[in-house]
Amino acid sequence: MKRLALAALVAIAPTVLAAETELSFYLGFQESPHSQVDGTDPGNAVDPNLDFTAGWEGLSFEMPPYYGARATFWRTETFGWGAEFTHTKVYGDAATLADNGFTRFELTDGLNIITVNAMRRWPNQWGSVTPYVGGGLGIAVPHVDIESAGGKAFGYQLTGPAVRWTAGASYDINDQWAVFGEYQGTYSMNQIDLGSGGSLETDIITNAVNLGVSFSF
Repeated sequence: MKRLALAALVAIAPTVLAAETELSFYLGFQESPHSQVDGTDPGNAVDPNLDFTAGWEGLSFEMPPYYGARATFWRTETFGWGAEFTHTKVYGDAATLADNGFTRFELTDGLNIITVNAMRRWPNQWGSVTPYVGGGLGIAVPHVDIESAGGKAFGYQLTGPAVRWTAGASYDINDQWAVFGEYQGTYSMNQIDLGSGGSLETDIITNAVNLGVSFSF
């Protein structure tokens, strides 16, 4: 999965004649609000007809940690486009598991989001500080780890479309290196196949504060 994500970031690079290429890498703190879950889980000890609200925990610094990488090809001083991979993750909280018949209910290696982005920046708006915003469209490829009395699902699945939005600012260390801080959100629509032969649907939002470093050439 990680090799696929890296390939997605660099595969389009040879076809782009950009004034500047920027590679960004980040860690951060990520959480997710509750989401509605609907579906069927034959054999589930509580109810095979799923209709509940899942409480999620982000646990950003538990292994594997939350992280991301972005390649931006700046076509002008202010506009660019590129690709981004973010290893977000969500764990069902204790009440979600106990109330709905699950022993595991998580997307933790991770709820992987891959998007193609458009970016806008304002170079050196405040001295060496450059604010920027961006958004992207793509896919969710979570590693599903869900288990109930009906069965276990464990592995990567392509579960649906995803969107991303970002706002932040970078600080130039020199002509090539910069550090940055940003807010980033994602929204993904996930249709997940279960080990019982059933499936579930849930739309997940993530909110994160990222800190990272960028290299430009």
